[in-house]
Amino acid sequence: MKRYIIVWLGLLVIVALEVAGNAESPPGGVVLAGLLVLALIEAGLALLYFMHLKYERRSLMWSVILAVMIAVILMDHFWLDAFRLLHQRLSAP
Repeated sequence: MKRYIIVWLGLLVIVALEVAGNAESPPGGVVLAGLLVLALIEAGLALLYFMHLKYERRSLMWSVILAVMIAVILMDHFWLDAFRLLHQRLSAP
């Protein structure tokens, strides 16, 4: 139980860093990069400890990482097409 409390406190610290980072109003790119890094760390901790992936085989974890990477690459590829279709629909007579 002690380990889960430590992880939970770590997640609270990450959330506090996210809130504090947004309160200072640094440049947009810096904020976005920092929030993405903190979100990845937060998601990793939640997956490892609270979804008990830490105790699974490494092959399962690598297959999940591979599936997420493929999904992100496909989303990045098809978002441009979605924006193109949106502009066509808006400019249609």
